[in-house]
Amino acid sequence: MADAERLRAAATLIADTFLPAADGMPSASEVGGVDVMFDMTANNPRLADRRQLEMLLRLWTSRSLGALVTGRPVRFGDLDQAGRERFLLALARSRMPQKRAIFAGLRFGLLVASYASPGPTGRSPLWERTGYAPPFGVRPDAPPRLLQPTHVTADTELTCDVVVVGSGAGGGAAAGVLAASGLDVVVLEAGQYHDDADIDGAELTAFTQLYAPAPTMTAEGQIAFMQGSGVGGGTVVNYTTSFRTPDDVREQWASLGARQFTEQEYGDALDAVCARLGVNTDHDRAGIRDALLQRGLEKLGWHVDAMPRNVIGCEQDVECGRCGLGCRLGAKQSTAKTWLVDAQEAGARILVGTRAQRVLSAQGRATGVEGRSASGARVVVRARAVVVAAGSLQTPALLRRSGLGNRNIGKNLRLHPATAVWARYEEDVLPWTGPPQSRYSKEHRDLDGEGYGVIYETAPITAAFGAGFLPWHGAAEHAALMTDLAHLAPVAVIVRDRDPGEVKVDKQGEPVAHYRLSPHDAAHMHRGIVGAAEISQAAGATEVFTGHARPVGYRPGRSGSVEQFAAAALAEGYAPGRMTMAALHIMGTARMGGSPEMSATNPDGETWDLRGLVVADGSCFPTASGVNPMISIESIAYMNAQRLAARLT
Repeated sequence: MADAERLRAAATLIADTFLPAADGMPSASEVGGVDVMFDMTANNPRLADRRQLEMLLRLWTSRSLGALVTGRPVRFGDLDQAGRERFLLALARSRMPQKRAIFAGLRFGLLVASYASPGPTGRSPLWERTGYAPPFGVRPDAPPRLLQPTHVTADTELTCDVVVVGSGAGGGAAAGVLAASGLDVVVLEAGQYHDDADIDGAELTAFTQLYAPAPTMTAEGQIAFMQGSGVGGGTVVNYTTSFRTPDDVREQWASLGARQFTEQEYGDALDAVCARLGVNTDHDRAGIRDALLQRGLEKLGWHVDAMPRNVIGCEQDVECGRCGLGCRLGAKQSTAKTWLVDAQEAGARILVGTRAQRVLSAQGRATGVEGRSASGARVVVRARAVVVAAGSLQTPALLRRSGLGNRNIGKNLRLHPATAVWARYEEDVLPWTGPPQSRYSKEHRDLDGEGYGVIYETAPITAAFGAGFLPWHGAAEHAALMTDLAHLAPVAVIVRDRDPGEVKVDKQGEPVAHYRLSPHDAAHMHRGIVGAAEISQAAGATEVFTGHARPVGYRPGRSGSVEQFAAAALAEGYAPGRMTMAALHIMGTARMGGSPEMSATNPDGETWDLRGLVVADGSCFPTASGVNPMISIESIAYMNAQRLAARLT
């Protein structure tokens, strides 16, 4: 058997153990999940990740791996379905975090791929089982594209005033401000441009076109990453949640050396960003999911409020439930609809499919960027200044590849670790419908007197997201959860983490994130999980459970109690691989501050190492924002870009 066939055979065995054919439903491989997984893996730029998966699959059917996992020299392929499930659960519940990480990566990747796959007919039977509607398809009446980016196919050298790396919340806002000031701007975007006419409401389309293929998880396997990719970055797929930076967080940031965070300058930046994005509370009709959250919070007497959102003409129903897959309606005011349009109208050039490899410099000053296009062409942009806004994982990697040595680059990584407590209701929830987030609670945002705690939100649950984030304690149990997906609702618990991780760079120059939830932050996570259970119970849930590797749950009024639930969750704990967690808010790896001893960039966002090199994304955050960070990112980018424009003009 050829090596490729051996790898595919091993992956098929694993996938069909997670999701076997049963009750008239196809298996993971029959629906195309294995093909989708291999396709998505091929897009991962990290050679180390691809090789690690290949090595694991080569070993998978060996007796040595069987002995390592089960204590007996058995081959995975020789076991029946029940035996293979016990094998996987032995990994999931191992005392060794490395084994738990293997399970977590395989479970998440294969189940998400399988439920995202449309299958051979284009309409997966798995969707019908959940009640989930198939993708809407692209709009035949989609408006003309607002942007006309350039695809580089030959070696290219350009000259401009400022080259901006990245086009998401930070890069898009910075480009708009700089171009409006009269500067000649070139934007380099590693991803591609997808507009209304390209968005079809399909999870597979979104995962392959609108989300970053790597990194997918922290090195310890504790937290999965969800990052946007392409023109507009995360602003194209985020949930339109538009919080201003809280006042106490602004004070903390100012105390670390960037005093303008408490001054009018940053307040004006927040105002300008909210105005440009059309932030409002006029599109906050509560779908069933959010209505349940509100019902539980009000019954408890806890804080609840409407969510400010950056939408105009939002449908607030079926379309909005797929907001995390892009907005077909054009209602979401991403940077591709706002700042980048402003920049283009002012003469900026946008190069897509162009990955920045290093910042060029001479005599202690940034002089441009060297990159490579998707076609392999060399791209050099010479400039008077460089703005880096590649995101809090890629920005520190680019700075390191460019030779910057400040010890704080890559440190102070904050992730807002997030998980969900699931609740089952007798009534229909249809968790894939309604605005993505229209209610929230800050009841427990300060659990230690220092501003660190949790906030409660909801999130739309589409088929693949549900498959990936719901617990897997066996194939039949997971299939039953997916069959009843229409009656499930999550309460999202988002931790403002006090204690940081770090982004390092591998031999290829790719970022590797190291992060473990500290005991302090784990205690807050635990309080949030108990709080989410209390909210769900008050809302009328018939069952409440977590995403732990071992079952943790209870049936309010029938069996168990919230106190027993809390004790079980604490016993299982929050170490890597013990419970499903995700990071959608990545911050702090080139933070602003008052000295090079404690920060990577100065109060202007300029690196201490290299003049004329300005960071303008979530990397700049001195600490975690404590709320969804999009408005804070754009406001910092707006402010740093204004300061840079003043220096250059």
